[in-house]
Amino acid sequence: MKKLRVYLMVIFTALTVLSFPDAHAQSSAQKFGRGLAGMTCGFLEIPGNIVQETRTQGAVGVPIGLAKGLGMFVARELVGVYEFISSPFPAPAGYRPILQPEYPWDYFE
Repeated sequence: MKKLRVYLMVIFTALTVLSFPDAHAQSSAQKFGRGLAGMTCGFLEIPGNIVQETRTQGAVGVPIGLAKGLGMFVARELVGVYEFISSPFPAPAGYRPILQPEYPWDYFE
């Protein structure tokens, strides 16, 4: 029962952080949300890059997107850990997200 409360609290916190209306506000909560998303949803880089490359290059984009997705999967996970750990520290003025798109699911919009 105690584990269930912890899991529910983590899920509630993640949903709260990710539901901020202003996507350009670079606060600790935004860094925390990006880090959590990067650590847990980094696998979306693979289909996301396939979709992006296929849109721009046609059928040739499938193997290219697969290769880019595998590389970006590692990068998204590592940057996610960095942003998650550094989220309590204030972001410097003019701070922008390290990776584009900001969240791994933004490829599918």
